Amino acid sequence: MRASLLAVLAGLLVLAVPVAPHGHATPGVDVGPPGTSLMHGDLASTDSTPFRGPGRGTRLTGSSVPGGACAATFVGRDGIPVSLCTQFLGAGGFAVRTVTLFHPRTAAVLARLPLTKGGLLGGVYGYLDAQDRVVVADGSGAIVRVAHRGGLVAPRLFVADRVSLAGHLPHGDAVTGLAPDYQGRVWFVTTHGVVGTVTTVRGRPRVASVRLPRGEQLGNGLSVRPQGVSVLTTHALYEMTAAADGVPRTRWRRAYDRGSARKPGQLTWGSGTTPTYFGPGGSQWVAIVDNADHAPHLLVYRSDDGAPVCRMRAFVRSGPGTENSILARGNSLVIPSTYGYQYPPQAVTGPANPSSATFVGGSTRVDVSATGCRRVWENGDRIATLPRLARGDGVVYALGYGPVVPGVPQQVGPVYLIGSDFATGRRVVTLPVGDGPIDEPMELTGTITPQGTLWQATLGRMLRISRR
Repeated sequence: MRASLLAVLAGLLVLAVPVAPHGHATPGVDVGPPGTSLMHGDLASTDSTPFRGPGRGTRLTGSSVPGGACAATFVGRDGIPVSLCTQFLGAGGFAVRTVTLFHPRTAAVLARLPLTKGGLLGGVYGYLDAQDRVVVADGSGAIVRVAHRGGLVAPRLFVADRVSLAGHLPHGDAVTGLAPDYQGRVWFVTTHGVVGTVTTVRGRPRVASVRLPRGEQLGNGLSVRPQGVSVLTTHALYEMTAAADGVPRTRWRRAYDRGSARKPGQLTWGSGTTPTYFGPGGSQWVAIVDNADHAPHLLVYRSDDGAPVCRMRAFVRSGPGTENSILARGNSLVIPSTYGYQYPPQAVTGPANPSSATFVGGSTRVDVSATGCRRVWENGDRIATLPRLARGDGVVYALGYGPVVPGVPQQVGPVYLIGSDFATGRRVVTLPVGDGPIDEPMELTGTITPQGTLWQATLGRMLRISRR
């Protein structure tokens, strides 16, 4: 949840980081380098990257203590990582959001910028814009753009732009997620069901919003395709658009089975998945997992009209629930299970039923066609970060644990980098990177650079994991 803007002085170029080849930006979208600018990898939320990952011959090449749990990390054209980190304050769940800059070779903290304190999720979802600035909501009800200058010699973070959402957020509400669209707007959603846009008109921001039905809350991000935006509440999936006035409009709505309560391993009562666009053309279908009591279902719809494509049981043996986004590549999906994962009490909303469960873990791959869904594999890897699919080497990377040990808490023991083959689900990478509780993975999100380096935060550290 941080952003970065490179301004390296001409006389310091010899000390700067070489600009990394990132590929071409998406035309018409105010977003930074492909693959390293969004929490879920891209606007479609495929949680994938075009690059190779650290691979089998990998090692821990740097670490630091950032002073908070860094839920998302971005890397701009300058190659300098910047993260959105959160430090909890008290039992009320308030948090100080801090934009943190890291040294690209050592992972040492270069600079920090605290933002206005607020609830959890507003400091989790953000992105890097086309000027390599972090776009994120602060706790005061504003969208800020945080830039940095000074290179590696005199780095400094500062707020370069601020747009107030006053009048659009009810009292006690907070921004949950935000993302740019293909028409140049910034979309935002709030915990209590406000969906809005910020459009720049003659150099000035214009904010427009609508309120979804009372009782529908949002605990996930939103996904974007050229023709619309997918928004998932605790009750229903929406496909939305906005006209020239910027006011969001519902194209279609599909209610889903939200179950009877929040499950252990989820943050809210309802689906825990950010919608994922995928399929022919890159976004013909959209997928979520519901929260049905005994066996949650994978649900796939046509993006244009909401017509059902398929519905099948999400897991066979991995546990009946997930809080993680669905990974996508072509017509294939990978669904990670989080059932039983123990989140900090400040992060969850409402009681769970049952109150706790063993974190079994596991992921499954499902292939989708116009005629239905087919399970390809299911593994038992106990991954505990939001995984990232590296399309360059066909491996799904995440941090996780070894097998369940009766009587040993989740947070105690070794933590590994785990890599699973996308084609078969088999483990191909196992690298010890730390120990709990300092390196509890916390279901945080990492990013993979064009050089194959994985930047991944834990509860207490930022890890730099690279090829040998």
